[in-house]
Amino acid sequence: MSTEFPILRTPSEAEVTHSNMARYMRWLTERGHGEFRDYAQLHAWSVRNIEAFWQSIWDYTGVIAQQPAERVLGKREMPGAEWFPGARLNFAENLLREALHGDPNKTAMVARSETRERFTLTYGELLAQVGALEAYLRSRGIGQGDRVAGLVANTPEAIIALLACASIGAIWSSASPDFGVNGVHDRFGQIEPKALIAVNGYGYGGKTFSRIEQVNELRQRIPSIETVVYIENLPGEAIPGDESTVSWSEAQAAGAGQKPTFTPLPFDQPVYILYSSGTTGVPKCIVHGAGGALLQHSKELMLHGDIRREDVFFYFTTCGWMMWNWLASGLVTGAELVIFDGNPAYPGIDALWQMAEEEKVTHFGTSAKFLGGCRNAGLKPGEDHDLSALRVIFSTGSPLLPEDYDWVYSAVKQELMLASIAGGTDIVSCFVGGSPLVPVRRGEIPAKGLGMDVKAYDDDGHEVVNARGELVCTQPAPCMPVAFWNDPDMAKYKSAYFETFPGVWAHGDYILFNEHGGSVIYGRSDATLNPGGVRIGTAEIYRQVETLDQIADSIVVGQPWDGDVRVVLLVVMNPGQRLTEELQKEIRTRIRQGASPRHVPAKIVEVSQIPYTRSGKKVEIAVAKILRGEAVKNREALTNPEALDEVAALEELKH
Repeated sequence: MSTEFPILRTPSEAEVTHSNMARYMRWLTERGHGEFRDYAQLHAWSVRNIEAFWQSIWDYTGVIAQQPAERVLGKREMPGAEWFPGARLNFAENLLREALHGDPNKTAMVARSETRERFTLTYGELLAQVGALEAYLRSRGIGQGDRVAGLVANTPEAIIALLACASIGAIWSSASPDFGVNGVHDRFGQIEPKALIAVNGYGYGGKTFSRIEQVNELRQRIPSIETVVYIENLPGEAIPGDESTVSWSEAQAAGAGQKPTFTPLPFDQPVYILYSSGTTGVPKCIVHGAGGALLQHSKELMLHGDIRREDVFFYFTTCGWMMWNWLASGLVTGAELVIFDGNPAYPGIDALWQMAEEEKVTHFGTSAKFLGGCRNAGLKPGEDHDLSALRVIFSTGSPLLPEDYDWVYSAVKQELMLASIAGGTDIVSCFVGGSPLVPVRRGEIPAKGLGMDVKAYDDDGHEVVNARGELVCTQPAPCMPVAFWNDPDMAKYKSAYFETFPGVWAHGDYILFNEHGGSVIYGRSDATLNPGGVRIGTAEIYRQVETLDQIADSIVVGQPWDGDVRVVLLVVMNPGQRLTEELQKEIRTRIRQGASPRHVPAKIVEVSQIPYTRSGKKVEIAVAKILRGEAVKNREALTNPEALDEVAALEELKH
């Protein structure tokens, strides 16, 4: 099976010797945890000794705590594992350690935006703004456990607000300002925030969008909101003046000179609430603990991502996607973060590569869709830009096509680590991803995450290797949610993850693990196709279709038909291309040869756009609902809900 995943790059001598992962392995050996020949041995140790492993992560990454834990695991069962009981720490204090114990004059963030001039913040300035905002929020009655919602663009103010809340022990929750009012209300209305921090507007693709009216409507619909702080993200857009509304500048002035309190809190103190996509109903409110997010992100960023204090870390994300939380945690490394707000393809699809050159980005994070778009457009960033600083590319959001691995190593740079990573909002982190000690193989996610006891299970709950199955995690991890909001008996929580295999986390991805620990994700379990009763992952079809020059995008779903399920493929054509009978034949031949005869679509139909969630995921389930004649209730969760109307009107799919 390994021959299916040819090695595109092997770790450099520097990575094998000097990467953070290599240093950590030697550190473990020095402390009597054994000798490790390679990453596979290290991972095996980490899941065989999860208490010793997570204690080692606490120690190695330098967690700052006011009170140590009594033990690593108080309770081990899933759900309900209790991590580091008795510990007292503060999430914000840990992320601001460079300001407190390093160089406060070091650059913490570079902000790039369509609506504002580029600016920077040092770690010392970041600390001061966190303290000032915390003081203002406290003056407005915000305390431990209160919720603060953010309708925010990806600017430094959003991270400052998260840290100010975490310092208090308040719970942060953010959404992107391009959400419609109903979509925001579906999220924030459930958690009843006491304060709302909102941009007065945002820019995207050369256009500007005010958000004053939307914020006013939210205030009327969510009576718990007592205070609104407006970030002046859109210069010239007037901010309402009333006693419960202030500008960001006014809030900062009111709390100027105050230092963060860094309230010592339990390990599982909620730090933020994230949301499921909401494409099948009202979004689930997923509550993440401060300690779990801190430990997991520290492990992933420092060890798996090899981010160091001297690095420059960029991830393209909105504040409605979990990658924003991951990016914010990059502060724990002492690195410089590049914060980008706007359209990644404006004024051209080359814009982010130009930015990477200008900011000397070492770690470039993006989506598989973006990399595929760059390949499709014929970009050659390595020729057009000085990317000498670039060491790592992270890709997530959907499976990365094998051809996009080829493109990165031919068109971007040969000597870098391409890390396709996968996990999700549910754990605000990754189950599988990259490692500086593991080769990059074409079309494969390189490694299982340390401490993550992940496997593929068949329908009977037995582990399978070199065969497709359900992605499961058989031991607890501190990044698993502490709760769902408004779920006192944990019924929703248990139903979401533990209904399929009792006591085992079932993640909902359809995956194959091979014998060397690499993996391939074939799509969501609930979006798999079943023609003739044979289970097919949607990503298997995308791999064949989206590498054709004529095709810009596609989505594949199953449609009940004549007592079975027929495979329906919807395609968006590249400019100047048409879906001819000849091209349809080529698509079917390619799928038959590259996947199997059962994957071949019964219908191939051209559409103008594919529906996506606001975090950039194709909504196969919603399209399948439309084709079954069912209503999609939560259209606000989509970037382009009109795409569903186009699908519903397709005459070709009614016969």
